[in-house]
Amino acid sequence: MIFAVDVIHLCDNIHNRGPLKNQLLRAATSIGANIHEAQYGYSREDFIYKLQLSLKECNETRYWLELLVQSGTITNEVASPLMNQCNRLRYMLIKSLNTAKST
Repeated sequence: MIFAVDVIHLCDNIHNRGPLKNQLLRAATSIGANIHEAQYGYSREDFIYKLQLSLKECNETRYWLELLVQSGTITNEVASPLMNQCNRLRYMLIKSLNTAKST
């Protein structure tokens, strides 16, 4: 949830690029929402599916952050901590998926 809140704060400070900002906001907040849903999945397959969705959204979030940097909308210094958080989430999701799939 902290990651999503950090992205919300970033988006509050972006005063242009509305469509890009909205895509980033949707993808970043979806990560935690899908993880939360996975915790209450009705089956192992549902749990795995929700984590896979979270991983997909994590990758998409990274893309939007990179695009905002490349377009000059935000600086690399601003994006870097969020990209690091995103990478940590990605790593945790991959580990969790590997564990869930192996049991």
